[in-house]
Amino acid sequence: MKINIHISIQQLELLDDAGRLASRYAVSTAQNGAGEQSGSYCTPRGRHIIRAKIGEGCAENTVFVGRRPSGEIYTQALGEKFPGRDWILTRILWLSGCEVGYNRLGSCDTMRRYIYIHGMPDSEPVGVAKSHGCIRMRNADLLALFERVAVGTAVEIIE
Repeated sequence: MKINIHISIQQLELLDDAGRLASRYAVSTAQNGAGEQSGSYCTPRGRHIIRAKIGEGCAENTVFVGRRPSGEIYTQALGEKFPGRDWILTRILWLSGCEVGYNRLGSCDTMRRYIYIHGMPDSEPVGVAKSHGCIRMRNADLLALFERVAVGTAVEIIE
């Protein structure tokens, strides 16, 4: 399996081992566009892998803080109570860059920037760049993707 994320069209493609399209999902990447620098709130480009899968067995809409379930389940009322919160929901696929000096190590390290593929409130739009750097997905889509990929799966983020 391999994942291609296309920033320009806000889509994630899951390819099978033969390189054929297995699934396609709408996503939301960074509102600030593409970029690798720490603190930029941009989505990093290039070759990555899934370094960790987090949240297996958790309920849909589980809220994560610091990659740990917070004990909350996202609801519209919770969202209204904390309107500025950057919600990380349901599952996390934590990415690690593979290109030293570009998206790995130093001030451009994807993993140290805590860049994930993660769930988001279903009320938020997909297909529109609105994240703080991560790749956000609908929760149902993320659940389906999470079941099909493994730690070590290649992820290419393309502008």
